[in-house]
Amino acid sequence: MRFVRVMIPNTETPVYGVLEGTQVALFRGLPWGDPEFVGVAVELDELKVLAPTIPSKIICVGKNYADHAAEMNSSVPEEPVIFLKPNTTVIADEDAIVLPDQSNDVHYEAELAVVIGAVAKDVPVERAGEVIFGYTCANDVTARDLQAKDKQWTRAKSFDTFCPLGPWIETELDPSTLNISCEVNDEVKQSSNTKEMIRGVHEMVSWISKVMTLIPGDVILTGTPAGVGPIVAGDSVSVTIQGIGTLTNPVVARS
Repeated sequence: MRFVRVMIPNTETPVYGVLEGTQVALFRGLPWGDPEFVGVAVELDELKVLAPTIPSKIICVGKNYADHAAEMNSSVPEEPVIFLKPNTTVIADEDAIVLPDQSNDVHYEAELAVVIGAVAKDVPVERAGEVIFGYTCANDVTARDLQAKDKQWTRAKSFDTFCPLGPWIETELDPSTLNISCEVNDEVKQSSNTKEMIRGVHEMVSWISKVMTLIPGDVILTGTPAGVGPIVAGDSVSVTIQGIGTLTNPVVARS
């Protein structure tokens, strides 16, 4: 199923629905809770599509594709490397990525995002699927020059608008062999498959749950393949993942 978070015209409270074809069947509550369908279906193009979740935290896995580690002149880590992005980085499909004044080298990073659906602490690998609600597309936007300057990743990854998510959550998906790509202005920049991950989705969910408690709506970004590069004002960036769809965001200068 595809769960989409939307805003109905002339209302102020986001709602969720199930996307079937071009129509959204609206419901009360959260998709990982106990949703109550209201018997109303609305055409998707009549609604504003929002980011599919505003997580309490976004946990990102670094260097999880060997080819990306190589292009960054880095070796594959012996243990997973994780870092956090604040939820204020989250934007939706078609929202603008705003370039910060502090950076002159902002990069795209196409990633498969895991959406957590249950409280998870010390979850065994074989049970990780039980706490995963679904999957969506993500762009781990990064100020590469600040990443190098700071010698750590917090500022470079944390500017507002630096985590596009969407356009919806797909629940019926095998994450192990999905094509993943990124286009900038219709030119393919990244093209890979999730089978190239060093550590798979279930392994990472389990490992992270032994570091911190995951709660419903939290997001794990699973790493980016090779091909990262700069974006500038006027660009359009699209992340496409097989079985989910395409997340597209324009890039603008800070006004």
